[in-house]
Amino acid sequence: MSERRCVLVTGGAQGIGRAVVRHLLAHGWSVGFMDRDAEAGEETAAETAEQGDAVFCGGDVSVEADVAAAVQAVRGRFGRLDGLVNNAGGGCGGAVLTELTLEAWNRVLGSNLTGAFLCAKHAAPYLRANKGAIVNIASTRALQSEPNTFAYSAAKGGIVALTHALAISLGPDVRVNCISPGWIETGDWKKAASRRDPIHSDADRRQHPCGRVGVPGDIAELAAFLLEGRRSGFITGQNFVVDGGMTVKMIYEP
Repeated sequence: MSERRCVLVTGGAQGIGRAVVRHLLAHGWSVGFMDRDAEAGEETAAETAEQGDAVFCGGDVSVEADVAAAVQAVRGRFGRLDGLVNNAGGGCGGAVLTELTLEAWNRVLGSNLTGAFLCAKHAAPYLRANKGAIVNIASTRALQSEPNTFAYSAAKGGIVALTHALAISLGPDVRVNCISPGWIETGDWKKAASRRDPIHSDADRRQHPCGRVGVPGDIAELAAFLLEGRRSGFITGQNFVVDGGMTVKMIYEP
């Protein structure tokens, strides 16, 4: 068994997940990352090959067999599992209520909420054994909405609730916390075919009380802190909003 702590990051090939993978590798973790985009996964695996010990597991978090296989692949490679970052998701936009299909609704809940449940289910025995931690990635959409984001908002709200349910059920062996990002610019953290340089206006920056749009590293730093446990060992069941202050700003129509 490796002496390095090991974490599984879902949706780890692009965006926030990719930043989490690279940050944890830089801080001495062994990392398994799961993604259904094989092209992005192979790119990230190649980019991180010199950074640390990482393994890419292809698969869809909404498919239980894929999740079970990824957990066992990571344990087979590293001999242990100490952390889980449930980051996989997507599907922020959507149709108006009367045109939203059940298939589309279930697809968004599957990749966001059901996936987090399945990963926790299959990782829990190994996390218990090592007094590990889970970090779920939700969204400020769990707290506020734009029009026609029913499935995404419901899924992210479900992740916040799932977080405290898991914390109560798995404690004291496993700590479980949640991060709800706001506007995080991920354009330059995508696979090469989709990558773009961030372009933000002064208005984009001014609307954030912190004076800028968020970057994936903002989330990766907090995820690492919550996983590590040495300084976060008394924190569980919590949702941390990381949005540059947007959700606390009162906005009135002129």
